[in-house]
Amino acid sequence: MRGAARPEAGPQDMLPLHAADVAPGTDDSTMRVMVTGGTGFAGSHTVRAFLAAGHSVRLLVRDPAKVRRVFEPHGIGIPEQDVVVGDIVDETSVAHAMAGCDAVFHGAALVEMKRKMAAKVLATNRRGVELVVGGAVKRGLPRIVYVSSMSVFFEPGCGPLDLDMPVAPGHTAYAKSKSEAEHMIRRMQEEGAPIRVSYPTGIVGPDDPGLSEANQAVYTFLKQTGVNTSSGFQIVDVRDLAVLHAKLLELPGGAARYAAAGPMLSWPDTYRVLDDVTGKWIWRFPVPGPLFRALGTVGDWIKHVYDFSFPLSRDAMEFATQWPGTSAARTTRELGIRFRDAHETYADTLRWLYEAGHLKARHVGRLAQPRALAART
Repeated sequence: MRGAARPEAGPQDMLPLHAADVAPGTDDSTMRVMVTGGTGFAGSHTVRAFLAAGHSVRLLVRDPAKVRRVFEPHGIGIPEQDVVVGDIVDETSVAHAMAGCDAVFHGAALVEMKRKMAAKVLATNRRGVELVVGGAVKRGLPRIVYVSSMSVFFEPGCGPLDLDMPVAPGHTAYAKSKSEAEHMIRRMQEEGAPIRVSYPTGIVGPDDPGLSEANQAVYTFLKQTGVNTSSGFQIVDVRDLAVLHAKLLELPGGAARYAAAGPMLSWPDTYRVLDDVTGKWIWRFPVPGPLFRALGTVGDWIKHVYDFSFPLSRDAMEFATQWPGTSAARTTRELGIRFRDAHETYADTLRWLYEAGHLKARHVGRLAQPRALAART
């Protein structure tokens, strides 16, 4: 492995894989991978997957101290020379980070719900794709991995989502930026660029450097209350997504596109899983889908008067009440990646939320017990 000298990895340091997973390593060569978003939730797990596969990484980050906070608890040291301080919208820092690398992973994006930030969200995410993905294409790098989202295909009232559906235009600044990026990526793929794209659903799992959107929702279910409404909550375990990214990095050939999704669960089924893993009853109350969407419309109106980041918007409520589900069966069939059962993902996530101090023992029930004892009860 070139570059990063990392400590010998024991089982506790490795990304957990299922026996049915095909371990990364389609290509025997090791690579130095330039990574954006590497200190975020999906990005940090992806970095761990790359390192576990024998590759080295160079991180483009805005806060170098966060690199230590995110990786040192897992016994991973990123050498100082492989941490480039900069921004995805700065051409000089992107070029510096990419110099000497064999591959690129682009997972960084600006996510902000405030109306006054809309123009910056669109400009930042567009420029990031242009400089990072487009820059890798111009340099002729043979492996480029980009993180999209299954949400780029969603329109209210549509059927189950698949990768051959038209790209939806998006209604919020962030959704519009992902839609615009998808069109940019596809144009580059059509011109022969070796860009491999993942399309995750809601990303849930342990070891979250912050509380990302889907993990924040799980936290709210336990800390406050859940809402039973139409449709459901479809998640993917962040560890499985990271394995997919390692596979995409090492695939031979050119462009590829794969979904990342666990089973689609209705909202009542989601809460039953949470009941099962905690051994307690999670409080929830019913709200009809139309009412939820009406509340989102009110939230949009309020933002014209008082601009706030809380995701009470028509767009968010349409996702919550009209999500049609998707399948990652082709990903499993072609790449051998098995996506975790929701019970395992939620149990590990809630246990981590408790151990990290986000939730109390009364919130997580038996998951607060030592693991050996919990396994017997």
